[in-house]
Amino acid sequence: MTVHVEPELRDRLLPWAALLARLLLAGVWLYAGASKVTDLPGSVRAVNAYQIIPVSAGQVVGAALPLAEITLGLLLLAGLGLRAAATASAVLLTLFVAAITSAAARGLRIDCGCFGDGGALAAGESTAYGSEIARDVALLTLSVLLAIWPYSHFSVDNLVSDQEIS
Repeated sequence: MTVHVEPELRDRLLPWAALLARLLLAGVWLYAGASKVTDLPGSVRAVNAYQIIPVSAGQVVGAALPLAEITLGLLLLAGLGLRAAATASAVLLTLFVAAITSAAARGLRIDCGCFGDGGALAAGESTAYGSEIARDVALLTLSVLLAIWPYSHFSVDNLVSDQEIS
């Protein structure tokens, strides 16, 4: 079943939908980064719990990740370099989905560390891989859509471009 939307209505709704996607993604990235930036050792522990990269590389990634997430959140919030920020968001989320899937496939029992904490789970604690992957795939979908159509209301990009948004 195909839903037909009048072009004028679509052109009026898309910038608002892009704004909502932008704000949701910005909020998630800012929250994720802020929850880790005050506990960099915890962020490093969470990265190393995946056992994908060498421990020394995990130290660098764990320390840099919160700052990257905050930067990404601020770019999305401001609407600055939207296509690039949305693409970076999609790449990061793809890596997260792959890492969580890998942990599940290898039988690791860890907390994703997506919003702080992270690392090995205590005995009796259960993993949340399914919901974590579903959440990240939903956010990945928004990121891809925003990368394809980055024109939204209240963005710095619109202030400096010739793109007119209704």
